[in-house]
Amino acid sequence: MTATDAVLVLEDGRTFRGEAYGAIGATFGEAVFATGMTGYQETLTDPSYRGQVVVMTAPHIGNTGVNDEDPESSRIWVSGYVVRDPARRVSNWRAVRSLDDELAAQGVVGISGIDTRALTRHLRERGAMRVGIFSGEAAEQDAGALLAQVLESPEMKGANLVGDVTTAETYVVPAIGERRFRVAAVDLGIKSMTPHRMAERGIETHVVPAGISLPELLELEPDGVFFSNGPGDPAAADAAVELARGLLERRVPVFGICFGNQMLGRALGFGTYKLKYGHRGINQPVQDRLTGKVEVTAHNHGFAVDAPLDRVSDTPFGRVEVSHVCLNDGVVEGLRCLDVPAFSVQYHPEAAAGPHDAAYLFDRFVELMRDEHGRSVELMQAEKGGAPAVNESTEGGA
Repeated sequence: MTATDAVLVLEDGRTFRGEAYGAIGATFGEAVFATGMTGYQETLTDPSYRGQVVVMTAPHIGNTGVNDEDPESSRIWVSGYVVRDPARRVSNWRAVRSLDDELAAQGVVGISGIDTRALTRHLRERGAMRVGIFSGEAAEQDAGALLAQVLESPEMKGANLVGDVTTAETYVVPAIGERRFRVAAVDLGIKSMTPHRMAERGIETHVVPAGISLPELLELEPDGVFFSNGPGDPAAADAAVELARGLLERRVPVFGICFGNQMLGRALGFGTYKLKYGHRGINQPVQDRLTGKVEVTAHNHGFAVDAPLDRVSDTPFGRVEVSHVCLNDGVVEGLRCLDVPAFSVQYHPEAAAGPHDAAYLFDRFVELMRDEHGRSVELMQAEKGGAPAVNESTEGGA
């Protein structure tokens, strides 16, 4: 079988030639690299990768094929896929088809057989940038024509992509066992493992569209609200920021991850900025500043919250501190509100396909909702002139 030629063209003119992988044609997006050696199926189906061409730094991709159990959403979201040495055959008992076939079936244009190490080094030095992959007839154009198409493609900065990935209608993921809490999860690009992790903790999750209004959300009477991961520039997602502000004003417990961390950050009054090449992969070291513990975590973000690391900040909603920090580059990886029930992290505690160091954050969310519920009960009792709270009645007792 004769291989089909393909070419990758970066917006600065750097070009790599290889062979077509997946669908034949042309595609455009932001060139980013992911460092995970496993979990490529979860990466491909993560809605946060909408609009991005993913370069895999691990050289051998496709060994375990594709199955129907591990996808994080209903489709592949990456705009394009770049690998060095694709597997010649699938070797896994759960595989039902090859990765190459799956990419082709979903129309994802890719390229293989190029020096992904050189490409990654280039992106680390120059930063994430626009890219085009061309194969078949599309690759037969001259270099100038290919570059012109790349330069005409949209940039990630300023892109509002949440509407492309959010659910059209609310759906419910029931709790496993007895229901302890009801959570409204604002779908900014949610992965399926997230409501599953909450279900394991007795949480009934109502996954709601990103465009839901505050009154509509409050009609669900949630014990807490979760803001998911998602794609695009956080500076363009004003609706989710306003929703978060309304929840903070009403002291509804809030937990955000990844894009949701940026939404909470903006709601608190912090800015956001674009990282040079972002954090993507499953081996990012993050320190929990509350405990001092270092976690190995899964990331996919090209933007970050601009909050001070050296002090507690005063915001319209009280005091806020940076709770987590990346040990590679000092980027803010989490926020904790000290006067309202809200916190967030810039990474993925659901972490399919691992690591699982950050799974405890879902337990913190449970504790936050439990504590806020207890506080509300105490306030209601005080307003009605009822019995004092247990902790008050036992002070000074035998």
